[in-house]
Amino acid sequence: MRDDELEQDEGPSKSEIKREMLALQKLGERLTGLSATQLGRMPLSDAMLAALAESKRIKSMNALRRHYRRLGKLLQQEDLDAIRQVVDELDNKHQASVAKFHNLERWRDRLIEGESEAFGAFLAEYQNADRQHLRQLIQAAKREQEKGGPPQAFRKLFKYLREVSGL
Repeated sequence: MRDDELEQDEGPSKSEIKREMLALQKLGERLTGLSATQLGRMPLSDAMLAALAESKRIKSMNALRRHYRRLGKLLQQEDLDAIRQVVDELDNKHQASVAKFHNLERWRDRLIEGESEAFGAFLAEYQNADRQHLRQLIQAAKREQEKGGPPQAFRKLFKYLREVSGL
């Protein structure tokens, strides 16, 4: 009978509760870094919005740590699934943007290295690119690298690649 009583009393352990609270605190800390527009996409209570606005005024690290604990407690009353979904969407959007940026950097490097098939592949993928202008930018960046000058043409080429890709 003693085992039955123990099974009924078992709930989340102290460690589990602590991990959940730390996760909520981290989520609260993440929310403090979002803009008002991004926060507007989330179903947050007025108390939570006020606490997030208040966090921008806090400068002391100790006070911020206490405030994150408060945000964690307030988040217990919120719709966590909806909040996490919006945060995940924001993170995924950022990661996709970074990946596209890195892809353009690789294109730039391949084009400058002089791979002829890279030029054709780029034009095939980005059909709205101006062939003549792109060649001029690549040649200027090559000359610039050979001379060891400041990377102005290098930057212009990347800026053009960004325009063509829509980034």
